[in-house]
Amino acid sequence: MADVLRGLGVSAGAAAGPALRMGRVPRLPAPRTVTDQAAERAAARDALDQVGRELAERATRAADPAARAILEAQALIAKDPMLAESCDGAIGAGLDAAHAVHTAFTEQADGLRAAGGYLAERAADLEDLRDRAVAWLLGEPMPGIPDPGRPFVLIAEDLAPADTATLDPRRVLGLVTARGGPTSHTAILARALGLPAVVACQEALTIEDGTLIHIDGDTGAVTLRVTADRVAQIAADAARSRAETFTGPGRTADGHRVPLLLNIGSADDLPADAAADVEGVGLLRTELLFLGRHDAPGLDEQREAYTRVFRALPGRRVVLRTLDAGADKPLPFLSLADEPNPALGIRGLRTSRTRPEVLDTQLAAVAEAAAAADADVWVMAPMVSTAREAADFAARVRAHGLSKVGAMIEVPAAALRAAQILDHVDFLSIGTNDLGQYTMAADRQCGELADLLDPWQPALLDLIASCARAGKAAGKPVGVCGEAASDPWLACVLVGLGISSLSMSRAAVARVGSQLSMHTFDDCARLAETALAAADAITARAAVMAASSLFRATGGFPSPVDGF
Repeated sequence: MADVLRGLGVSAGAAAGPALRMGRVPRLPAPRTVTDQAAERAAARDALDQVGRELAERATRAADPAARAILEAQALIAKDPMLAESCDGAIGAGLDAAHAVHTAFTEQADGLRAAGGYLAERAADLEDLRDRAVAWLLGEPMPGIPDPGRPFVLIAEDLAPADTATLDPRRVLGLVTARGGPTSHTAILARALGLPAVVACQEALTIEDGTLIHIDGDTGAVTLRVTADRVAQIAADAARSRAETFTGPGRTADGHRVPLLLNIGSADDLPADAAADVEGVGLLRTELLFLGRHDAPGLDEQREAYTRVFRALPGRRVVLRTLDAGADKPLPFLSLADEPNPALGIRGLRTSRTRPEVLDTQLAAVAEAAAAADADVWVMAPMVSTAREAADFAARVRAHGLSKVGAMIEVPAAALRAAQILDHVDFLSIGTNDLGQYTMAADRQCGELADLLDPWQPALLDLIASCARAGKAAGKPVGVCGEAASDPWLACVLVGLGISSLSMSRAAVARVGSQLSMHTFDDCARLAETALAAADAITARAAVMAASSLFRATGGFPSPVDGF
């Protein structure tokens, strides 16, 4: 085995320590002859109930709001009567409880995976629930994160949401997975927890338990068989980095302002001292109010939820994204038809073509909440593709008395026509996750294509630069609210491209702010030139880090053509 394995660095930072693999999925024994179907049905239902209660209890212990929401959603799935009925049917066909549970859940997961898009992502949730229920029926330990009594680097094929959501950073030093991509659950929650992480490392499962390894969440390198002294040095460096404090606001070394904003789903995601040390919110994901229910939330419920956020941030910018749902994030009350390719179907702003009243109710609630608070409220629509769509949305927003309206740039058509879209809106916000997906024609849920979804891809950076130039020409701000903004090195590149604000998870703010503060705006512009000149994502990242290191050592940047 090579001394250095390669994957995608998706959560910045370094970690080192003994490797330890995830608990194994239970292996089904040979089927048993069933003599008492009633007893088997009772056992299967007990297993589902036990798994649901355990996940609900873990949700109460989860400190991170995103983790809590994921666990609560999984607990609800375990209690779905349709799954219990599917298990009953399999037992009626002669299977014992363990095999019935495995069959019922696998069939449901296969159906979701075949549907593609957001539904395919939910298949992993069902498979995790299946494995937990089967383990309970067989009397085996639950699959998941080990607890050896000492800190370790976790190795896994991939992490189920329930496992990722309850990672304890005091025990788990970092993550290495064989599958996954930059926008997977693992990547998003690792960044939220501030854990260094490498995904899509195909040889990860060949690492033996106890091997001392060093992972680099910036470069995606996993170094094997490092010395104990090297482990201690990396641990000391990491502790020193965590101890360093960043005091905003965000700015470059020469004072160029770059607001560092938060991505949140509700007021619960804001720290208690939000009014004191949060510059604002760059992405308020309103769909969390809508998901998992059969009726749309009413005007009063929405107004109350938005008011809580706005009042927590008096005088601060809060950028609210209208409902981002549709065929790939199905909501029963939208009554949308099944689609052959949900990622290219009715989603985001497009849902208002058939259900305009849903958007109008939301805008009315936002307007009333904004009037009851002192926040600087901006409203943007997801999945804008044309200038006409932007103009129509802007007119609807302004008709409700809201003055700052924008468009998300998530499809290449919108990026290429950013100047024309800016004729109608006041700002742009780039969602790099979806823009990368559509630019590279690579499904965000396809781990085998994770390299194409790397936000360092020069083609994606080209589109971001085009949007930034359009914003500069129009005198209007262009921000980034996708996961790319949480990468400290890429943040410098984005600023150099002309991006005016960055929005990210809470845990990423200090690292991004510190990195920006060490570079002038001209430095960032040179790093951007270096990234754009690169042949691919891996080369771009390596060249930027090398150029920055050379600058710190010599006081000058090399030309992008001088070896980078």
